[in-house]
Amino acid sequence: MGPGTELASNCFGVDSGGDAAARRSRGYGPEGRTAAPIAALAHLQLGRAYAMQGDAAKAKAAYQDFFVLWKDADHEIPVLKQSKAEYAKLQ
Repeated sequence: MGPGTELASNCFGVDSGGDAAARRSRGYGPEGRTAAPIAALAHLQLGRAYAMQGDAAKAKAAYQDFFVLWKDADHEIPVLKQSKAEYAKLQ
């Protein structure tokens, strides 16, 4: 896990996700996507931060970006199963 992801994770205990969302959304290209498997987790963290803020639209978009990047992953990976459960609660 990179320093940005750790920082975003640590921010969850500090505020309602706003600081984490702002920090994780920086540094992406125009599409806001990255192809590195570990970096894809940043989209998940961003989705969680937006969900904590109560911004369901942005949270859904971030989760969807994560799912696109992990579309070929084993569906039994715990973080993928957990993220799908979290996403379902946003519906």
